Amino acid sequence: MTRADTWKKRPCVLNYWAFKDELKEKLKEVDFEIDDELFVEFYIQMPKSWSKKKKAEYKGKSHKQKPDIDNLIKGVMDAIFKEDSHVHTVYGKKTWAEEPSITFVSGKSGLIKYLS
Repeated sequence: MTRADTWKKRPCVLNYWAFKDELKEKLKEVDFEIDDELFVEFYIQMPKSWSKKKKAEYKGKSHKQKPDIDNLIKGVMDAIFKEDSHVHTVYGKKTWAEEPSITFVSGKSGLIKYLS
């Protein structure tokens, strides 16, 4: 994001803010808390243009393309925390899937799956 995004309202920035708001709301609904450790798995949707054969081949395998895992984690941390300096452990994983989703694991709250 840039400084100009405060008045330009680019679609990508609006989508990012909507994602953050939706994620916060979903986590509140299920009373999910994240303290100083973040364990998150991203399930990236396979392109609709892929053949059934290619989808079957990649389903459940590691996602090795953009978006980068660090950018995905940063987006989640920005959505969850006002200040994230207290987080000392981060685990992230990207996997190909038929439907996009994010899975969080917490010692306090257990497992939650957030569908996007």
